[in-house]
Amino acid sequence: MMDFFNFKLTPVRPAAIISLVPSQTELLADLGLADRVVGITKFCVHPAGWRKAKTIVGGTKQFDFDVIRSLNPDLIIGNKEENYETGIKQLSAQYPVWMSDIVTLDDSLQMITEIGRLTQTERGAIEIRDAIRDSFRELPKLPALRTLYLIWRNPWMAAASGTFIHEMLTLAGLSNCISHQSRYPELTSQQIQALNPQLVLLSSEPYPFREKHIREINQLCPEAKILLVDGEMFSWYGSRLLKFAAYLQTFRKALS
Repeated sequence: MMDFFNFKLTPVRPAAIISLVPSQTELLADLGLADRVVGITKFCVHPAGWRKAKTIVGGTKQFDFDVIRSLNPDLIIGNKEENYETGIKQLSAQYPVWMSDIVTLDDSLQMITEIGRLTQTERGAIEIRDAIRDSFRELPKLPALRTLYLIWRNPWMAAASGTFIHEMLTLAGLSNCISHQSRYPELTSQQIQALNPQLVLLSSEPYPFREKHIREINQLCPEAKILLVDGEMFSWYGSRLLKFAAYLQTFRKALS
């Protein structure tokens, strides 16, 4: 599930950490590592203030290698899906790089535990992991509506099986109407019409869907319930999962 490059180069207690993934950046903050995280991406919006306080090392798909070199990191944390292979290979030739690969809730819980071990914050990581696990045992279940979760426009793209979003939809009780497909397929307007979903969710990320897009989808699926959703709640796999149960309570009211 996860890989470590240059493991022998990893210090016992890394003191100059770079995070290349927004959801894992937030986890590092919640583990109390503000003084040891030196670099983050421009997409790391949580916690508030870190984009001004920390050095920006580029985006998740385009790293600034000169900036990274200047920070002299002793641990870089990334993710297989969110980062790009050639960039990771270049970094791993010089620095200790740890990569997560998250598809299921169990994957995310294992990632939290492992990052706690790597950063010597095991107690805090276990507390977060156990609190998430407990909250998911008590998740409010939503109606098993045939659901289409859109992440992009022009072309339309949706979350299918083999994604963390699909896992979250399933755990919430929804039925992903493209579970027979894999990853993030492109869909034509005609294909969306043919799917005839009962519920269409327009994610706030990576495409910033807005109210005007509800009207656009309504023309394709006039009988569907169409809602804007917080993409962080369905796709972030770090400590933000602690907020998912409460979010579903509010979301269930919006469905009624």
